[in-house]
Amino acid sequence: MSELDPVIHAAARLRITAALATLHRNESITFPRLQELLEMTAGNLSTHVRKLEEAGYVTVEKTHRGRTPTTYLSLTKQGRRAFEDYVETLRSVLGEQP
Repeated sequence: MSELDPVIHAAARLRITAALATLHRNESITFPRLQELLEMTAGNLSTHVRKLEEAGYVTVEKTHRGRTPTTYLSLTKQGRRAFEDYVETLRSVLGEQP
């Protein structure tokens, strides 16, 4: 049996990757919008996003809208694959057929 990916397995990071996986490929979401959807504090979300970014699962793009700094988040190809593998492994652990 394969092990569940420890980077994704933490509850907060699982919620983040699951939310980002609902986006189309090459689509992103703003940090405040994700924070609102997941009802997480900025600090908590930032900490978990950093771990996902370090693993190569999430891309963080900082830009400006006019004079306002804006941060966009999206899953990388590697992150999407890791999430799909995680879900598949979880189904296997639970005895479900894909």
